[in-house]
Order: sequence, then structure tokens, then C-alpha cells
Amino acid sequence: MAHVASWKKEKVKELADMMVNGQVVAIVDVHGIPSPQMQAIRSNMRENSSMVMTRNNLMLLALDEAAKQKPGLEKLKEQVHGQCAIVATPMNPFKLFRSMEKTKTPAPAKPGDIAPEDIEIKAGDTPFKPGPIVGELQKAGIPAAIEGGKIVIRKDKVLVKQGEAVPEDLAKLLPKLEILPMIVGLDLRAAYEEGVIYDKTVLDVPPDHYINLLATGAHNAFALGISIVYPTEETIKPLIAKAYREALSLSVEAAIPTKENVKILLAKANVGMLAIASRVPELGDERLTQQLAANAAPAAVEETKAEEKKDDEEKSNSEEGASFAGFGGLFD
Repeated sequence: MAHVASWKKEKVKELADMMVNGQVVAIVDVHGIPSPQMQAIRSNMRENSSMVMTRNNLMLLALDEAAKQKPGLEKLKEQVHGQCAIVATPMNPFKLFRSMEKTKTPAPAKPGDIAPEDIEIKAGDTPFKPGPIVGELQKAGIPAAIEGGKIVIRKDKVLVKQGEAVPEDLAKLLPKLEILPMIVGLDLRAAYEEGVIYDKTVLDVPPDHYINLLATGAHNAFALGISIVYPTEETIKPLIAKAYREALSLSVEAAIPTKENVKILLAKANVGMLAIASRVPELGDERLTQQLAANAAPAAVEETKAEEKKDDEEKSNSEEGASFAGFGGLFD
């Protein structure tokens, strides 16, 4: 039997215990993070999370060991590759993902790095004075030239397309042009919580995304319940109010007097009576004459306002027409 170093056994046990005791366990990508930035990240995480980096084979062994107490944890093994670390934390996977995203910062590209998106240079001035560097820029495929005593970029150009490797000569020049195309920081690959694996595509959503979905669903369900007259604790009061309004409207339309609608019916009858009375000349009833006069006064005011508005519009149109006619005379 091959001898296994004691430190390896201790490291596997340390990792397994950390994962068993952690509410959420995640695998994070740490590729390309400079040492000073990594130290700062670990220092910020130390308060509520634990992060351990070690050999990938030891991580795999620790996942198998911890999975004996947390079934399903072994599914994280497929995320253990390249440069990665194990994180254990009480934060839920969504909060953990957002905290990881906050660690990311722009960084210069190293030779051979894969461009996360098109690396493009824009036309315009550069910070360089005329000299040998113009030849270096041109050799790297950058359309540089000397104009007016300074080096300029003559046109926009995509230097490296997304998914392609950054050439060595270009990688040396991009920082001098203040182009930092890489994003460096912790990249959460997947997280485990209570038997469920959450991958990046599930976690990469706005903080209020699911809250808005639930709110929209609740609103739509409530509207549907009202529409199909489905009584529940939430819809019963609006349904009763709706039924009352519809019953009142129907009773008024059918002229069926009730305690609730009698005033409305009397008012409606009064309006109808006045409309008929207005067509009868020389009424002998003084009260009717007074009511008709009282109703006629507001009507006359409204009619006057309408006529004034019409006159103003006609005047405005006339002035505008005259103005255009005068303007048209310039072209006669």
C-alpha cells in the first residue's frame, strides 16, 4: 500500500469538516488573481466565509468525504479543475454570488490570455510623443501614425476578437494605452445548499428578479380570481364590492327602487322631467321655470366658453395662415 503523507490526510479532513459545517459550499475560480489582490479578498471574506486553496485531487477527496454527511455535495466535483478554491459560508448562494462579483476588477492582459470580449481601440490621440513606439504600435497591428507632432490612432479597430488569445507584442502595449481588457476576481462556478446545486446561470440574476416575478404572479393571480369570480381570503372583499356595484347599476337601469338607489332614481327622473319640460313652451309651474333657469345658466356659461374657444382657434389659424402666406412670398 502506497504511503500517504500525513499533511494530505489532515488537509482532506480540514476541508471535509469545513464543508460539513458550512451552510453553503461553493467552488470558485481564482485564475489570474494577483497575490496582493487575493490577500485583500481573503481578508475581506474572513469575517463570514472560509476559503481554502489546495491541490485539486485533495479537494476531490474532501468532497467525497463530506458527501457522506451531505448527500449531493459530490456533484461539485465536476467544477474542480484549473485554479480553484473551496468556499464555505452561511450566506445563501445568491448573496455569495453577488459578493464574488464585487471582487472583480479590470486588469491588463497577459500573453496568451483569452479575450472575454472584443478588444477594440478607438481613433484619437495617444499619450505618446513621436518616437520608436510608433513602430511598435504598427507592428502589433495598431493603426498608429504621427500627425501634428504627436502619435494618433487613425481609425477604430478590433485588435483581438472575443475568444481569441492576446498576442505577446499586443499584451505589452495595451496597458500603455490604458486598455485593461481582462476581469480579475473570484468567479463562482457553482454552489451547494441543502442538496441543491446552483450553477452560475441560475445565480447571475438581479437582486430583485425573483421578488418581482413573485409580485407579478400574485398580481396576475388576484386579477384572474376577480375575473372568474373565484372567492378566496384575498378576493372576497373586492368580489362583494364588485357585486354590489353591478347590482346597484342594474337596479338603476331597470328602475327598481331600493333603499340604496332611490335617491339616484329620483335624481335621474328629475333630469328626465326637466328635459321634457324644457320642450314645453309657456309653463305655468313657477318651480319648474326656476329649475330650468337654474340649469340653463351653467349651460349658457359652458356654451359661451365653447364659442370663445372656437373664436380663439379661428383667430390663431387665421394669423398662422397669414404668417405662412407672408413667408411664402419670399419664394415668389
